[in-house]
Amino acid sequence: MIDLKSLREDPDVARASQRARGEDPGLVDRVLAADERRRRLLTAFEQQRAEQKEISRSVGKASPEERPQILATAKALAEEVKAAEAQAQAAQTELDELLTQLPNLVLDGVPPGGEDDYVVLKEVGTPRDFAAEGFTPADHLDLGQGLGAIDTERGAKVSGARFYYLTGVGARLELALLNAAMDTALAAGFTPVITPTLVKPEIMAGTGFLGAHADEIYRLEADDLYLVGTSEVALAGYHAGEILDLTDGPKRYAGWSACYRREAGSYGKDTRGIIRVHQFHKVEMFSYARLADAEAEHQRLLGWEEQMLALADLPYRVIDTAAGDLGSSAARKFDCEAWLPTQERYLELTSTSNCTSFQARRLGVRERGERATHPVATLNGTLGTTRWIVAILENHQQQDGSVRVPEGLRPYLGGLEVLAPVGR
Repeated sequence: MIDLKSLREDPDVARASQRARGEDPGLVDRVLAADERRRRLLTAFEQQRAEQKEISRSVGKASPEERPQILATAKALAEEVKAAEAQAQAAQTELDELLTQLPNLVLDGVPPGGEDDYVVLKEVGTPRDFAAEGFTPADHLDLGQGLGAIDTERGAKVSGARFYYLTGVGARLELALLNAAMDTALAAGFTPVITPTLVKPEIMAGTGFLGAHADEIYRLEADDLYLVGTSEVALAGYHAGEILDLTDGPKRYAGWSACYRREAGSYGKDTRGIIRVHQFHKVEMFSYARLADAEAEHQRLLGWEEQMLALADLPYRVIDTAAGDLGSSAARKFDCEAWLPTQERYLELTSTSNCTSFQARRLGVRERGERATHPVATLNGTLGTTRWIVAILENHQQQDGSVRVPEGLRPYLGGLEVLAPVGR
């Protein structure tokens, strides 16, 4: 939710943000008009209520002859006050509805445009030249099936398309990744958390996930609960309605959870293997920070993500996501994308977002200042997820169908150096 006071003082910032996102800048003016109407009606209601109270107090002092007229006036005023209150409440509802449509304001420096208008900030590592090595790389599904690690056929039999089983070394590899991610988080001072994966509507709405992409979310109608697509949702709600003490720095949590996404609108995209699936596991960093510290904290989250990529020994690039490709809550987002040899493209493995005070205002998370309380900033970032298996298998494969285990992950696999095809 946007700070209305700042919006009134400098609406051009919000209009520019909307244009950068490719959204309607006229929404800003509709919000301001609704806000002006709400304040005008609220003032009228308060004036009428004060008049009504004054008249009511005069009843006891009135003479018997004056009292009937004063009572009639008080009754008429009561009806007017009731109508004025209803109008003010309706104006508040209209304003709230418009505010939920207004995404976070993008930060200075975020590239304008859509999905393809990102800016590459850096590239790390060199993709392998498989032609020079004398063989054509296999894709992650063929490798996974050969290793007895991925079973999509039985996943589809049991649950439908975009479901899978991780078996044998596949299950071990995922646990290795997530445990390495949690160790990275612990070393950085994060508190580990196993989060709920079902949340209330107000928590899902508070994080900004019930806007344009609400069709991506699974909802349990009978219970009025939502399945999370990331533990960011549960972690954002963890301190909802609370006042935090951030004098010693950001509060950092690392959430481990199953995640669920409907993948609505992705028909025909990444249908092979486990790149785009309905269920996966993830370790997610989440920080509550002072607004003044948010941009520095964002860089720290990105640094920890890059530590994990180095652990997995993957060639990758970091991109500054364009405004039109940001979620409604994010003011800036950096993605780390690993090279995918068989598709000759980069595949997103991590993202980290600075949501400034957008989520905290919705969820009522504040910090205590010297004279008053203030909304905090919330930030999130991926440390490890099931999708990493795709990049690890393809980038570390060998000609015989085996896969070299990155040195950084070997301690989490009992020292195993090579994943061998089944039967060898």
